[in-house]
Amino acid sequence: MAETILSAEDVRAIADLARLELSDDDVARYQRQLSAILGYFQKLEELDTSRIDPTSSVLPLSSVMRADVAGAPLSVDEAIANAPDSDGEQFRVRAVLDR
Repeated sequence: MAETILSAEDVRAIADLARLELSDDDVARYQRQLSAILGYFQKLEELDTSRIDPTSSVLPLSSVMRADVAGAPLSVDEAIANAPDSDGEQFRVRAVLDR
């Protein structure tokens, strides 16, 4: 396994993408830490997973949502029945713009 060592420039480029300002001490610390993390991923790549079925989750998934079935629309009276304020067939809301 070839150890991946990120350069200080790599760390600074990553920090720039994340909009982080790092001191020289931070760059050195993250250079070691990120290189170690990449090393762990290299170890994982060595595993033989050819006989393991791909999965998106190890948990059994089931939908708890009801089926999306079109129904009859509400009448205008039903739609505005619980409105705090209405004007005939429309909802009335206070202005949100200055003009």
